[in-house]
Amino acid sequence: MEFALARVIHVLAVVLWIGGVAMVTTVLLPAVKRLKVPEERVEFFEKLEARFAWQSRITTLLAGLSGFYMLHVIGWERLTLPGYWWLHAMIGVWLLFTLMLFVFEPLFLHRWFHQRAIKAPEATFRLIQTMHWILLGISLITIAGAVAGSHGWLWF
Repeated sequence: MEFALARVIHVLAVVLWIGGVAMVTTVLLPAVKRLKVPEERVEFFEKLEARFAWQSRITTLLAGLSGFYMLHVIGWERLTLPGYWWLHAMIGVWLLFTLMLFVFEPLFLHRWFHQRAIKAPEATFRLIQTMHWILLGISLITIAGAVAGSHGWLWF
């Protein structure tokens, strides 16, 4: 019963978290790009993404807690089996986003992007777009691997 609840929490958290990343990457950033004044793009994007950051923080925490609980229940030894590469990918994606949201962004990344945007707004916005597409791509590959692998499609 607890394992099923953990899986429900995990899937819902990932849907909200990565779904939000997809919305930002495929809808919000292209809309912001259409703003006429380049200096306004990064500022406007930061205001909108700040509201999404709390959702991301909560959902990444829930995904991590539920994921590590499930891994504890099924056994950590699965991390030693090549067919479960997607477990490593999930942990990696989770770790990357967790570091970005809880460490890098509050400590220096927000300030660095803001200073960079003042000097080079176009290039900064392109960097933001590129980073989001890379994060979304890695996340979608991980999700595809996790769904396939958790349903018995082990490639190795």
